[in-house]
Amino acid sequence: MSSEATATTEEPVLIARDLHAGYLPGINILNGVNIEARPGELIGIIGPNGAGKSTFLKAVFGQVSIRQGSVTLKGQDITGWKPNRLVRGGVGFVPQTNNVFPSLSIEENLQMGIYQRPKQFRSQLEKIFEIFPVLAERRAQRAGSLSGGERQSVAMARALMMDPSVLLLDEPSAGLSPVRQDETFLRTRRINKAGVSVIMVEQNARRCLQICDRAYVLDQGRDAYTGTGRELAKDPKVIQLYLGTLATDVEAEAAPHPA
Repeated sequence: MSSEATATTEEPVLIARDLHAGYLPGINILNGVNIEARPGELIGIIGPNGAGKSTFLKAVFGQVSIRQGSVTLKGQDITGWKPNRLVRGGVGFVPQTNNVFPSLSIEENLQMGIYQRPKQFRSQLEKIFEIFPVLAERRAQRAGSLSGGERQSVAMARALMMDPSVLLLDEPSAGLSPVRQDETFLRTRRINKAGVSVIMVEQNARRCLQICDRAYVLDQGRDAYTGTGRELAKDPKVIQLYLGTLATDVEAEAAPHPA
């Protein structure tokens, strides 16, 4: 079933409604964000710096206090849950930085990803190695010796060890070379096609709109625009206000990119 068909027939796996959240008392970064992801969707979140993109993911994952609004996962209210409970409940999160244990091996990093279900470690490890075969070949290597792109793979793989319903990715291409960025985007799409709903905050708006099913533009802590990746890539207001010098490239390459 196509993602478009799925989106019209299935209830959202995750819904964020009217989220207000912030780091300091009395100061909100999010001012009423509404975002949802349906089963099998890859959702992109783009927008200017300071718009609240990463704050949204951290609020969903229990790292920023939600002062108003709600988050539901498969119909269950998970607002304010702690990260360990969220992971157990089916939410995976890959932060932008400090996302591996550098002194541990690749295999030990993956073991940390499923410490709440240790008996399932071996069976899940084999599934993950099918998606990330290079990690299987280098499982004994210390994560601290890996390149940025390789660390990103380890972080994604660790988040998948608990077989999440939805995976939150915070700027997965940040700091990577163009080639490594492409590898990361293709890997993200492959994970998504394996059945995991993905919500991805991304600085590379052009590439994000190419691969996502739907996208949201955040501005000043609110969802300013939403639509399919192709719709937003062609929207004159979105191009003028948020895509800037990327506009020509986005229009030229807006068609879905094969994964």
